[in-house]
Amino acid sequence: MPLAGTARPPGSLRSRVPTVLLAAAFLLGAAPSAAQARGGERPVVDTSEGPVRGRPHGSYETFEGIPYAAPPTGSLRWRLPLPAPHRPAVLDAGAPGSSCVQLPPLGPAAATGSEDCLFLNVTTPAGRGRGRPVMVWFHPGGFRDGSGAAYRPEPLVVRGDVVVVTVNYRLGVFGLFGHPELGGAPNFALADQQAALRWVRANAVAFGGDPDRVTVFGVSAGGLSVCAHLVSPASAGLFGRAVAQSGSCSTTMPPYALLPTPAVYEPFVPERRTVAAGAGAARELGCGAGPSSAALDCLRGLDAARLATPELMERFSALSYGNGSLPLAPRRALESGRFHRVPVVQGTARDEMRLFLSQVLPSYPVPDERAYRERLVRSFGASAPAVGAAYPANRYPTAALAWAGLLSDASFTCPALRDSGALARHVPTYGYRFSDRDAPVFVPLPQSPEFPFGATHGFELPYLFRVVDLAPPQRALSERMTEYWTRFARTGSPNGPNAPAWPPLTAAPSPAPASVLSLAAGADGIRTVDARAEHHCALWDSLPPFGGPEGTDGPDAAETSRTPR
Repeated sequence: MPLAGTARPPGSLRSRVPTVLLAAAFLLGAAPSAAQARGGERPVVDTSEGPVRGRPHGSYETFEGIPYAAPPTGSLRWRLPLPAPHRPAVLDAGAPGSSCVQLPPLGPAAATGSEDCLFLNVTTPAGRGRGRPVMVWFHPGGFRDGSGAAYRPEPLVVRGDVVVVTVNYRLGVFGLFGHPELGGAPNFALADQQAALRWVRANAVAFGGDPDRVTVFGVSAGGLSVCAHLVSPASAGLFGRAVAQSGSCSTTMPPYALLPTPAVYEPFVPERRTVAAGAGAARELGCGAGPSSAALDCLRGLDAARLATPELMERFSALSYGNGSLPLAPRRALESGRFHRVPVVQGTARDEMRLFLSQVLPSYPVPDERAYRERLVRSFGASAPAVGAAYPANRYPTAALAWAGLLSDASFTCPALRDSGALARHVPTYGYRFSDRDAPVFVPLPQSPEFPFGATHGFELPYLFRVVDLAPPQRALSERMTEYWTRFARTGSPNGPNAPAWPPLTAAPSPAPASVLSLAAGADGIRTVDARAEHHCALWDSLPPFGGPEGTDGPDAAETSRTPR
């Protein structure tokens, strides 16, 4: 989502919202350069496509820019990923490969990256050993920007003794396009991730990992990706644990949440909607006037710069369901028990929506209680009195913070708890709430003392990855979170000795409290809370889903599987 005042076209709210999802912040966390590498001889590992030479860094080693699939360029644009070719020579894996084509998340600028971008990066403890858990990270960025190499997982690797793999996947119009000649919308971005997981399964042992203990994890768009893997038939057997951070199968936002538009943010949409958008895009690009079978050839012949426009990257930034990749709307799949039986950790941040609202408040403010009440009516209609009673503006320092609080609960916290309840009927499920309102502000966005970020969207990432230096209380929390995450990857439970107990969630539909682990710094910062009660989830569960029957209510959209051209 662009900052207010940038030159990007407005687009729809569905496509504008996700872009901020912390991609810009990780310009601060670039992968280590060759000059930073230290140690002795450069390590070489044999992979299924040929040997790769990494770099030593004392307590850990990195192998970057490893191709896990063939370049999806030329005639392979908008095709499912093919295996990477075999290499007879040793590949220098000392630096990241290109990021996928994308636009910068902040401000107008030209596209960067390349279509030849299906690379992954492996970080492993030095003296690799054998049988370590493997954690595969899917980056945020609203399915429009970001890269795997921007995330430096040394804390997880060294303290947790795990192997971490970070992955690039196709973005925007290159990764989520649909068209009648493709037979639908094959979710190429998701297929890329599945190809990376197959590569991990084939090569984990070579890097000291255990292919039978693979954990998928991600935040925001990465968390939505984890949801998709849980319900995608093609992901079966590719992972054994899942961690979804601030992105669940039910994540959505109500109309008029951020901007004066009735559009609803939906990260999962019916395939037919994406296909119609693709046919329209083809006409706009001059590829829709010839024979019906020629549009795709025409589109594949276009330069990437013609496609990497703000409008098209935004228009194609949602995963499509009603196909072989995602047969049902993901939240419906969870409700009906149609998901892979693996242990799950799922959670949100306490102040999720503050990051998003901070960008639009200058142009669309919530200055007082009157404006707050007007927003309630616009977004919730007949339910506005009930929502207002649960979230009276006078209980918050400002009306804007009241609006952020209710949107955080409505859009992130309670949807994630609903999904977790459905998961808990079948598999061990653990919920958390990142609550450290003193988390470091590491995003290059303006700050206001009247609207602090607090524990907002994605602000737990410096506690898991090397992003910024942490103060002593935050370092202690970081160590505890690293232990929880890596212990879950090792055993399927985050619990262990000398740590506050983390209880599993109870199955839905249950009136029992949703006991989630609240994560904050300080002596009593880690404690169990009843998140359903604290976040008014009974209210939000009683309201109809945002988006209506064509959006999130997806069983009617399930169609027969098609093979893409």
